[in-house]
Amino acid sequence: MIRTSVTVVCLALLLSCTCRAKPNGSRGKKPKQVVPAIECDVRAGKISLPEFIVKCPSHCRETKQQVYGTSVFASISSICNAAIHSGIITNYGGKVIVKKMAGQNTYKGSNSNGVRSLSLPKWRESFVVMEGKPKKGVIYPSTLDFVPSRPTYVKTGQKDKAPAATTALPTTAAPEPTTTTTTTTTPEPTTVLPTTQAPTTTTTTPPPPPPPTTLKTRAAVHKVRDAGSGHPYLASVAASSSRQSQSAQGKSPTQVYRGSAYPNRYPQRANAGLRRPEVGPPMRRQSSSPVGPGAFNRGQLPPKERTPIISQSNPVSRSGDLDGNRQAPVDTTHTRVETVDEWRPDANLYQSGFSIKEQAPAPRAPEPVSQGDPACKVDLVFLMDGSWSIGKRRFKIQKDFLAEVAQVINIGVAGPMMGVIQYGDDAVTEISLKSYSNSRDVKTSITKIAQKGGVSNVGKALAYINTHYFSDANGNRGGAPNVAVVLVDGWPTDKVAEASRLARESGINIFFVTIEGADDNEKQNLVEANFVDKAVCRTNGFFSLPVSSWFALRKTVQPLVKRVCDTDRLVCSKTCLNANDIAFVIDGSSSVGTGNFRTVLQFVANITREFEISDTDTRVGAVQYTYEQRLEFAFGQHNSKAELLNAIKRINYWSGGTSTGAAITFAAEQLFTKSKPNKRKIMIVITDGRSYDDVRAPALAVHSQGVIAYSIGIAWAAQDELEYIATDPDKEHSFFVDEFDNLYKFVSKIVQNICHEFNSQPRN
Repeated sequence: MIRTSVTVVCLALLLSCTCRAKPNGSRGKKPKQVVPAIECDVRAGKISLPEFIVKCPSHCRETKQQVYGTSVFASISSICNAAIHSGIITNYGGKVIVKKMAGQNTYKGSNSNGVRSLSLPKWRESFVVMEGKPKKGVIYPSTLDFVPSRPTYVKTGQKDKAPAATTALPTTAAPEPTTTTTTTTTPEPTTVLPTTQAPTTTTTTPPPPPPPTTLKTRAAVHKVRDAGSGHPYLASVAASSSRQSQSAQGKSPTQVYRGSAYPNRYPQRANAGLRRPEVGPPMRRQSSSPVGPGAFNRGQLPPKERTPIISQSNPVSRSGDLDGNRQAPVDTTHTRVETVDEWRPDANLYQSGFSIKEQAPAPRAPEPVSQGDPACKVDLVFLMDGSWSIGKRRFKIQKDFLAEVAQVINIGVAGPMMGVIQYGDDAVTEISLKSYSNSRDVKTSITKIAQKGGVSNVGKALAYINTHYFSDANGNRGGAPNVAVVLVDGWPTDKVAEASRLARESGINIFFVTIEGADDNEKQNLVEANFVDKAVCRTNGFFSLPVSSWFALRKTVQPLVKRVCDTDRLVCSKTCLNANDIAFVIDGSSSVGTGNFRTVLQFVANITREFEISDTDTRVGAVQYTYEQRLEFAFGQHNSKAELLNAIKRINYWSGGTSTGAAITFAAEQLFTKSKPNKRKIMIVITDGRSYDDVRAPALAVHSQGVIAYSIGIAWAAQDELEYIATDPDKEHSFFVDEFDNLYKFVSKIVQNICHEFNSQPRN
């Protein structure tokens, strides 16, 4: 018996301990953390918490919202895209800790994790992102608190008129004062009493319920902040929005709606009990009509009834009801205070001082058509970056830059002609050279260009301009240098060396404007190292303009226009066929003979025929020598191919000895001292025997002056002298034939060598 009682007592104690242990154990167990989820495009500025942890969804990509900076981000950046850019999470989502910070002065743009960030001079609020592992001892909120939205009856597009958004009174009362309509569009009629009467006799209109705090309504605040020029220097607008939100804190929605923040702006009316009657057809409201008869817009027809007098202190504009047969419901977005005593339904329009007759504008003289700047006669095309990485804001900055260039450069048929190509995955002609012949039309067309998207395939774009754009069908004028300016955000996604080489050899002067180029840490991402030096016309700095930020792009307008208009320095418009001063030094000694001399002249004519002859293209001069020297014609003396070929035929055979060294010195003094700076100097010496004087010293002298010398030996010419005369390497510049009749074999070889040397020489 006693043993049974002890057993029962032990079992009871065991059960009691077990029951007590369960809740204690559950208390000691850490509760599961609830992580709120957000959308990809939620900006840090929308959330009012100083530090929180959130879950980003999968497949967030930087397509709509830019990412600012590298490690510290502006509050207008999207949280999830910033986390992807910083490498905290991937495109497949994940948890991320966000911590608010004070504003930063510099956000340096960079390329990381496939996202191109935007550099920003400063912003008023910042944040950092960290891995989503909760810190010990820190309790993160399970729900997010968002910054209160602006009232829904405020027009967000009017950022300069924000103070009026907190105060609005109804304008139109319902016909029956007993009606108690509670819809959001037609509130109850309001009877305003004098300030001396008791407030208990005043019927107030219940305000519309405050808008729900959602991500969608908060977007209106950022719309105001980012409106306008798109430049981040909108601190004043942001501050105005912040002050407005702060003024609403601590007040009921009714106080904010009634305008308690501005107690003296709308004093109560003294004519208590009067309400505006609504008889006859509905009154037609006039859009933005000013106060007073003398302020009516000149080109605006007056309404059928008199426009009611409105308060000038309310800056919120409203849109007039253009449909006279439809009565607009009361909209608190457009309400204004009206003085009831001054409204009369039977007012005569002609007594109000308004003029019903629309006054025609004064005739304007037709603007003279600009012929353009003749000092800048170039065929110019801009290759604008339309890739997705550039974003909408930077694309808009790029269009503003091109429009300003079009204005400054003074487009016209006698001056520069300008076109635009947009490139992404492929290149597309937006404006051809023959599309417009004045700056105004080009600017208008630029504003209508829509972003194509894709990646930055600059190499494809350069190949496109070489094969398609600069053609006669697209307006290429031939006599004007071809210029292509490439705008690239960061760096190209394909190789540019080969396509740019072919474009340069076709006579296209390539400029590169690189915005936010790669720094030392990002150079590993380049598809082609030193792509600018491989692409531009010459690597002397004249054809490349690096820009540190998109917001500094506008400063390059004047320097760029000055460079593309400097036609004397557009050396790549001079190809191997039109960039030379060629001097023929012809042996007229007695050993040549009259018949062979005519064969030599035919050889000279055949080479000349391969080049483009004019004063601005290739120029040809000739010297005949024996013991003495004679200048047959100088550079530029004959500026057409037909005229030059006739001059070669008219050269008379001289006959005499052979002083080749003296002839080389004579040609250098008479011809190459008058050569143009941007011309390549080429001398072709033709001889049939050994010289009576030394050729080594004169040859070294002309080589040191930058003259490229070719030696053509016939019959009894000395091989060592030919090598002394020729520029190194000798095998590319020295030729020998047994008979005069075989000279024709070297025509194509000499021309080919001239072009090969031109295209392969260092471009510096």
